[in-house]
Amino acid sequence: MSDNRIKRVVIVGGGTAGWMSAAALSELLPVGHEYRLVESDLISTIGVGEATIPSIRNFNLHLGIDENDFIRATQGTFKLGIEFVNWGQQGVNYFHGFGSVGRDQPTANFYHYWLKMHQAGLADSLEPYSINTVAARMAKFSRGRPDLPNSPLSDLSYAFHFDAGLYAKYLRSYSEARGVKRTEGRIVDTVLREDGFIDAIVMENGERIDGDFFIDCSGMVGLLIEKALKTGYEDWSHWLPCDRAIAVPCESAGKMEAVTRSTAHGAGWQWRIPLQHRTGNGHVFSSKFISEDEAQAVLMNNLDGKALAEPRLLKFTTGKRKKAWNKNCVAIGLSGGFMEPLESTSIHMVKTALMRLISFFPDRGFDQVDIDTFNRLCDNEYAQIRDFLILHYKVNSRDDTPFWRYCREMDVPEALQRKLDLFQSHGRILRENEELFPEDSWLQVMHGQGLRARSYSPAVDQRAPDEIADFLNGTQQVIRKCVDAMLTHKEFIRVNCQAAQIKKAA
Repeated sequence: MSDNRIKRVVIVGGGTAGWMSAAALSELLPVGHEYRLVESDLISTIGVGEATIPSIRNFNLHLGIDENDFIRATQGTFKLGIEFVNWGQQGVNYFHGFGSVGRDQPTANFYHYWLKMHQAGLADSLEPYSINTVAARMAKFSRGRPDLPNSPLSDLSYAFHFDAGLYAKYLRSYSEARGVKRTEGRIVDTVLREDGFIDAIVMENGERIDGDFFIDCSGMVGLLIEKALKTGYEDWSHWLPCDRAIAVPCESAGKMEAVTRSTAHGAGWQWRIPLQHRTGNGHVFSSKFISEDEAQAVLMNNLDGKALAEPRLLKFTTGKRKKAWNKNCVAIGLSGGFMEPLESTSIHMVKTALMRLISFFPDRGFDQVDIDTFNRLCDNEYAQIRDFLILHYKVNSRDDTPFWRYCREMDVPEALQRKLDLFQSHGRILRENEELFPEDSWLQVMHGQGLRARSYSPAVDQRAPDEIADFLNGTQQVIRKCVDAMLTHKEFIRVNCQAAQIKKAA
């Protein structure tokens, strides 16, 4: 019986996606595969993916990575959610916290009880009912306590901010310790077989690197998936019109918040990501509504401290490859598509693609049904995240610039419009097909952007208004008591995972 197993796996491109791929495959797949990662020090990576969502913790956990060691090595901080400033309308901010808002009840979700009281003028903001949001507003932090199922601490969920370059370096050491071979150099050609599958890549020095299976982590250029295999690309810029970003690090302002901040400007938005040694900043904007020079000036005028490098311009088209897996090549990371970093999903999508690939890892027969199923699941994930991002732009009351008027007036995908209509009816939010963002995420963003429900679920009327008021008040009080007992975010890092360079400077 012939051996049909994949033996040689070639990963094209390093950076976060490449080294995450090398680490996951070398650790989580059975032994017997040879892994070779090809990258060039002369080709810079995007490096703006410094903010994450909680699923990154599961990825590190699968790899057996110690969290405190990882934080120290990547100059990381913790993240409880995202603060949105001037999005729904100027002068207003809201918080999208990870984890739960309140505690759901047997007959209705918590937010329906809050919604009834809010519509009656007896409850104000959503924020006091989210332990993540209250802790973030008070600059506090704690890890969650799943061992306390009746405490709000069991609902606390967190992610990280980290230096993406340092994370790639960290995973490189991890991967090489597991047998991954790194080749330095530039790829000048891709050799295809008669059936269109990739046979090998050719290096600038003439070396030919053969493989059975190829992972394309070459970034937006899509060296294999697009340049060699001509897979095609779906352009979503009519829904997500930002097509440029200018990134620059700056000195830390001193206050170390467990928050990614997204501040809307006239033709886009600015991110602020606090690390231990610096703050990451960027201005994502639409070149149809503002020039690159103007966009750079907006960014440089809104930094917390002195810039630590020259601003760097990135160009992109939001969308995805028509196939994430084509023949014997899978695109991971930006080679598979670009979703702007508004909700910090880029690294998450690397993680989910890798976990999906491990589930569907092929033999050299490359059954088409496996490939088609993999692609369908990728397509669903991209579309669901796309719709959540579009929500931020579509639902706004700003009338101060043509950009925001365009966003408000544009047509949106049918699936998103159904979600908006359903919420406006009775405040209902339906999570379908294991989509990434839970109901509480949709709630916080829809309400924060200014979308209002006309009513609430009638199921909550089973409880008297006074009883509901006591329920809401008790939830607030318990959350506040838990947060009061937490360390500040800065102190938590100092005690548990401060980077060696920071300790020495202190």
